[in-house]
Amino acid sequence: MNGDLTPVRAGFIPLIDAAALVVAADRGFAAEEGLRLELSREVSWANIRDRLGLGQFDAAHMLAPLAIAAALDRDRPDAAMIAPMAMGLNGNAVVVSAALHADLGDTASGDLSDPKITGAALAKVIAARRKRGAEPLVFGMVFPFSSHNYQLRYWMAEAGVDPDRDVRLVVLPPPYMADALAKGQLDGLCVGAPWASVAVTEARGRILHFGVDLMARCPEKVLAVRSRWAADNARTLRRLVRACARAAAWCAVKEHREELLEILAAPERLSIDRETIRAVLDGRLVVAPDGTTRAHGQFFILDGAASLRPDRRHALWLYAQMVRWEQVERSATAAAAAAAVYRADLFDAALTMQDRFAEDGVGAFSGPAFDPNDIGGYLAALKAEPVA
Repeated sequence: MNGDLTPVRAGFIPLIDAAALVVAADRGFAAEEGLRLELSREVSWANIRDRLGLGQFDAAHMLAPLAIAAALDRDRPDAAMIAPMAMGLNGNAVVVSAALHADLGDTASGDLSDPKITGAALAKVIAARRKRGAEPLVFGMVFPFSSHNYQLRYWMAEAGVDPDRDVRLVVLPPPYMADALAKGQLDGLCVGAPWASVAVTEARGRILHFGVDLMARCPEKVLAVRSRWAADNARTLRRLVRACARAAAWCAVKEHREELLEILAAPERLSIDRETIRAVLDGRLVVAPDGTTRAHGQFFILDGAASLRPDRRHALWLYAQMVRWEQVERSATAAAAAAAVYRADLFDAALTMQDRFAEDGVGAFSGPAFDPNDIGGYLAALKAEPVA
């Protein structure tokens, strides 16, 4: 019977938002669509990008901006990617060390739950450290082309902190973040679930903000495939999207929670204890070593068209962040190429879903609303002042 299934090799990073891909493989949704979905757990996004680009994978759980960056890489047209499906929204958190949390608390003029307050406090801490000749604070993020990087930068810049001058941003794979925080190699980090929770329980960090505090509907991961593979395997791609969308809908049903935990906690999948995964899926996370918890119903959004259907506004918002931080050049051609990565037409060809979308697609905590038809105006309104 398995010999009749079409093989599809896919890579993933052990994160909660790989759930749809993992469940599609492990609970039979892919097989029901005639696919033998073979998953490979990887440790870094660079591995995922390279193996997909080289054709070792047919599909991958991928950072959305990394897929866009691949499409803009003129030197590797053979590695150009598209995203026929998103893998959910939100799920990140900003974690700081106990020492930095204490400094922010001593400096803040208000509630530390407000990112405007914490950003202003961070600016003061940085200025005080500079005055006494201390080394810059070090923050970890998972990849330069990632929403984690852009969320950190956005939060800092809104407070007048220059993330390229006033702090050090370093790249670390998600599973290594907690250890780096525990060893004092990081003062803070932004990482996806469940690794923020691990940084609290294993490194005594403090979750300062959920990603949803910074962006109401932040684009995160996508199901990525090479453009050439998509063109050559249109029927297989439709079946893969349908299998993953069905798996996402299954994940969202509370009655399936115990089975979902068993699937995700497996050693070859996330290899994280069930209760940590449960807390993330419930949107109720331990935010401090003393066991203090915080809940948010939109911490991670998986099911429904608003989180699965590729949204052109999300692709263009991510492209705007790349331009802002001088990762890519701004041009009408590049903007069009970035938007073309998000293939809602292919999602719609696989299945039809209806849902409500956020007004501007992103919902940042501060700053101008995003207008995908006026990226220049949006960027002009985003001005960061240096720390005094």
